[in-house]
Amino acid sequence: MALNKERIAQVLRGIENPAADGDLVTSGALQWIAWCDTYGSVKLHMPGGVAAPAMDRLARVIRGAIEAEAAREGGKVDSLTVEYVDDAGTVVHTSSSGAFTGGTGRGAPGGGPEGGHRPIGGLASGGGGSGGVGGVGGVGGVGGGASRVIAVGAGKGGVGKSTVAVNLAVGLARRGRSVGLLDGDIYGPSLPTMLGLRSMEQAVVGGKLVPFRAHGVKAVTIGSLVDAEKPLIWRGPMAHGAFKQLLEQTAWGELDDLIIDLPPGTGDVSLTMAQQLRLTGAVVVCTPQRVAQDDAVRAARMFQQLGIEVLGVVENMSSFIGDDGKEYDLFGKGGAELMAQRLGVPFLGALPITMSLRVHSDSGDPSANFTGTDAAGRRLSAALEAVVSNVEAQAALAAMRAGAAAPTLTVS
Repeated sequence: MALNKERIAQVLRGIENPAADGDLVTSGALQWIAWCDTYGSVKLHMPGGVAAPAMDRLARVIRGAIEAEAAREGGKVDSLTVEYVDDAGTVVHTSSSGAFTGGTGRGAPGGGPEGGHRPIGGLASGGGGSGGVGGVGGVGGVGGGASRVIAVGAGKGGVGKSTVAVNLAVGLARRGRSVGLLDGDIYGPSLPTMLGLRSMEQAVVGGKLVPFRAHGVKAVTIGSLVDAEKPLIWRGPMAHGAFKQLLEQTAWGELDDLIIDLPPGTGDVSLTMAQQLRLTGAVVVCTPQRVAQDDAVRAARMFQQLGIEVLGVVENMSSFIGDDGKEYDLFGKGGAELMAQRLGVPFLGALPITMSLRVHSDSGDPSANFTGTDAAGRRLSAALEAVVSNVEAQAALAAMRAGAAAPTLTVS
């Protein structure tokens, strides 16, 4: 029988918790386990006052016990990461042994059937510092009174999730906010095309990725670190490692908003994001037809189960508007709005398809979506501005509910 999460949990039951009575499982220290083939990750809760050397010693004991269990079946452990979190869920220490092997291309993650996440060359190890995990929002420079971290997700691919994420970021930046955009769609990164980044080289300064600056937005994407035509054939822990490195080791600077374009579905990257960040909320993207709604409901329920507030639903491809202004309901209309009502979450707006939207996305000029002058362009711009306004309003309410922002009273 191959090693799995259940067997690893049994192994951890045999290891005493140095900071509390009982073993690592019954004492409540174990938070979660991730395991795939020979790569694994364990997260433990450690109260304050436990020194780093003690956590490293415990990690070595855990690795030895898991290796012994794997060896009984003729297996092995290539990589194991043990993360320790405090009472607030913030990672305070990481002990890693081994590495995700494989990977090619420009000193960055690559892929093969058995390839994994090789850390991006030139970066400092671990998070922290400017741009690392920390602060109210979970990312250095993101947090405080008006700062927001917003995930954009979808239950299935092909519904325009990246289009919504990019235009939301650009729309917020056009309103004077300092905006970061993280392309978390590890397997299918779209930002290099949609922001016109193909000709730019990723810079690393002081052990941190320097975000690209395009259309008023700071952006980072794994698409700039691998060959455009190279598939990333990664298992879950490998995608987890790549996303975590992009998040923790980017020099974001001070941000008002961080927009995260998630991969479709309910997989590892979404779970990693929920564990690493204190999100303001999530936006779910859906098209009008029923098959897309079914998957979008699952995405919304995933966010809710992870304790992330759903800011609302955007209906993308709500209709096709020709250059003459005539409207065609290609996929029906209003289905996502009805779904939002059933879920009891806000409806953030409907975005049409236009010829110019396709052209601007392919040419890397999303700013032009806000400045159209023909009939279709004006309707697209108005729809985008409405979605941006609604997301802003819902994010402000969510931040206040979470205690991240407080109303102010000015007396004059």
